[in-house]
Amino acid sequence: MTRRAVIAAWVSLRGSEMTDPEDYTNLDHVEMTVRELLTEMKDTSEIMVDLAYASLMYNSEDMAEKVQDLEEEMDNLKFAIRFKVLMSSRTKEDAKQLSGLLQVASAADKISDAAGDIVELLKMPLEKRPFISAMLYESDEKIRATKISASSEMVGYTIEKLGVEASTGCRIIAVKNRQGWIYDPESEIKLRAGDDIIVRGTEDGFKRLTGCASGKLPWEFPEIDDDEDEDSSPQEEAASIIEEEDE
Repeated sequence: MTRRAVIAAWVSLRGSEMTDPEDYTNLDHVEMTVRELLTEMKDTSEIMVDLAYASLMYNSEDMAEKVQDLEEEMDNLKFAIRFKVLMSSRTKEDAKQLSGLLQVASAADKISDAAGDIVELLKMPLEKRPFISAMLYESDEKIRATKISASSEMVGYTIEKLGVEASTGCRIIAVKNRQGWIYDPESEIKLRAGDDIIVRGTEDGFKRLTGCASGKLPWEFPEIDDDEDEDSSPQEEAASIIEEEDE
């Protein structure tokens, strides 16, 4: 099956949303492996939920707009995973294995849709949504903000080098530096003195992070495993992922 045929089949499933296969030209994610696509969908849906809640906490239209932008990204990822499945399915057994991937992708897509619904609450006046703070307070992982001090050992290092999530259990969902806000920052972003960061994590993790960010605690760099998995077929990846979920 050619790429154009796959796109045409997808278009027919989407009905009136798209009338011509040529309308869909973004195939940036198609070359990714199935595992990479599912990981990206999972990570994107998580950051969307984090930003959606943060947008309510800080009454930020900018964060809400980022959530809407990421909805389009999720559409691209959803297209890519279905593209891979259609291209790879040759037998009934293939279809059976690969259908599990679509279920996982669909779950991530539903989470991203829920994030889009959450930011719609911004349209309500502040006085009519006091329940938001109470709801977030009850969660195990909370969204908080802290500032990077000039005396912090985190200054000058990238998010990847610091391994913030591995070290503290807190994920950086936004950074505010001299250029403005960066949402869902790339791992190559360096943290500078005076940067504000918004994170999602546990109480204990946040206490350690704020201690390090203020310079009161030393930063411990985690060991990084550079081993990479060998390429595998979508069928092999599907079997592996489903096997991991069953364990």
